Amino acid sequence: MTVSPDDTADEIGTSSVRTLATSNLLALCEKATQAAVAEHLSPGIATIGVQVRLDHVTPSPIGCHVSAQARLDKVVGKKLHFTISAYDDRGLIAAGKLTRVMVDEQDFMAKCEG
Repeated sequence: MTVSPDDTADEIGTSSVRTLATSNLLALCEKATQAAVAEHLSPGIATIGVQVRLDHVTPSPIGCHVSAQARLDKVVGKKLHFTISAYDDRGLIAAGKLTRVMVDEQDFMAKCEG
């Protein structure tokens, strides 16, 4: 992604700084975890994020290109454990761990409805 004014902490109201908001960085990291396993999932199976630890160590200003990477470290039952990292034009900006759980899409959505 390229950081736009809409992606900043100031814009979403989490801070007064005009740099990439941590929540938007996390969303990019979650997309990387999803992309890492999407082709390996059976039809009707989705993954949902359930736990995250992310150290956002360097700010990324508007116009900066940011990318995220995810490595699947282990699978325990339905839990997928990832190492995540993100980089901008200058180098590493964030690193952490993220856990997703495999769910049956229909069953999961049924729980949401009632």
